[in-house]
Amino acid sequence: MSRSKRWLNMHKKEFNPDGTLKNEARVEMLSMGMNNETIDDYALRLKANYDHLKHLDETDPEPWPIYTAYDFFTAEEKQQFNPDGSLKPEYVEAAVKKGTSERWLEEMERRKKIDVDNYNKVSAKKAEQGINFGEQEMNVRVFASRTYVQRLHQMEVDLRNFEDADSLPFDKNTSY
Repeated sequence: MSRSKRWLNMHKKEFNPDGTLKNEARVEMLSMGMNNETIDDYALRLKANYDHLKHLDETDPEPWPIYTAYDFFTAEEKQQFNPDGSLKPEYVEAAVKKGTSERWLEEMERRKKIDVDNYNKVSAKKAEQGINFGEQEMNVRVFASRTYVQRLHQMEVDLRNFEDADSLPFDKNTSY
């Protein structure tokens, strides 16, 4: 989702889709004691911000990497399943030969299709809010896969940047 659409989502109670202040918002601000000059200044500043973001969307769009549920399958799952969650015929054939029940294979497929469907629904819902769910999930996995030494190094950087102790991967008194 574009910067300007995210901005509109954040300000949808007060602003119209073109970035102008809604009349109802103006009336409410007046009822709270704000004067017209202050309201106009507020509306102009936020409209200018909206216009700037809209211009950036047109001239320098943000990258929006597309991740599918398949990108989050394990290596083993990629051998077993198609991107839509259905089992690959060659896997089914081999599993049946090894004695796996067809009923269990059907259940595996049903569950994986539900996982894929859930991923797609969450991804679409988040995209409406301007959030790239797949990118977030990939970043979580990348961060989680860092080695102990990498996380210690990142913690040193975070401490120099005065990050909250709660956000650190280890106790700040960890000796390195």
